[in-house]
Amino acid sequence: MHKRERHFAFLNDNRIVHPFGWGVEFVKENSNGDDPRQIFREYTRKVLSNSAEFFYLPEIKDFNLQKSTLESQPSTLELSWTSAIATPSIENNTAYARFFPVDKDKKSAVVVLPHWNAKAGSYFDLCKVFKRVGVSALRLTLPYHEERMPPELTRADYLVAPNVGRTLQSLRQSVLDTRAAVRWLKQEGYEKVGVVGTSIGSCVGFFAFAHDETIDAGVFNHVSGYVADVVWQGLSTYHVKQGLENDISLEDLREFWLPISPMAYMEKLASMPPRPQRYIYTLYDLTFPVDLSRQVINALRANGIKHSEVAIPCGHYTLGEKPWVYLDGWKIVSFLRKSLR
Repeated sequence: MHKRERHFAFLNDNRIVHPFGWGVEFVKENSNGDDPRQIFREYTRKVLSNSAEFFYLPEIKDFNLQKSTLESQPSTLELSWTSAIATPSIENNTAYARFFPVDKDKKSAVVVLPHWNAKAGSYFDLCKVFKRVGVSALRLTLPYHEERMPPELTRADYLVAPNVGRTLQSLRQSVLDTRAAVRWLKQEGYEKVGVVGTSIGSCVGFFAFAHDETIDAGVFNHVSGYVADVVWQGLSTYHVKQGLENDISLEDLREFWLPISPMAYMEKLASMPPRPQRYIYTLYDLTFPVDLSRQVINALRANGIKHSEVAIPCGHYTLGEKPWVYLDGWKIVSFLRKSLR
């Protein structure tokens, strides 16, 4: 299984090692020449003392729903709006989602959050399955992906980068875009709205779930507690680690990226009203190593958070291959269909 994981991970590998950057400007307007380490330590303390402010979503006034421009998907709709976070990349500042509505039924809907570097059209099949079982689906385009990708990139390298501040901003933007998608569905009259995220999308979905009680259920497909540890140990992020390791320690990076690490919000989630939530991880994962996944499961148990957990005997990439992809899809769709009806 590990051999197959490595095969899929490095198939057409076009990863680039970008130079290290503190990226203080992405979290603070004026650093005044202060030590970046001290700035990020203070930033982490500030965020964790009031994460509701960090993930606060202002009013969105320009939601725009249009007919599909894809000949292959004539029955879908295209939603766009101005992202709540303004980044230096103009292309990235408009959020996009593709909508697979169930005709004349606004009982339930789900926001689908893809994995890092997901290609255009990915997760459309999952959305169609949701639609087939009576759940409308809204597939979000993550920051720096597809039409949001600036011209200097060939991969969505700014989402998780060897730049401390930019990665914080990018994941925060992902969460606000997710919350905006949920808000739009609620405004459209959907009674119950869930989220499902895969890999980095799982982390994003978790942050939204832990900060938005209007999300009625969640499935987190691949789980890990600390973004820094995934980057340091993961098979798919070797190039990010290479850009980081000569300038920052794992311990410091873990601290500075706590605001975008699920383990930081377990107590917060435990204090919220219980909602249906399922955590899926794989036993031969080299990208979200299984010991990191089990940290999350143990933290959920330790905090008394009622949840469902599923362990699948494959890996990160092989979960997208037959037969595992069918099992995974069933575990996702059946849980959310039941939880949102």
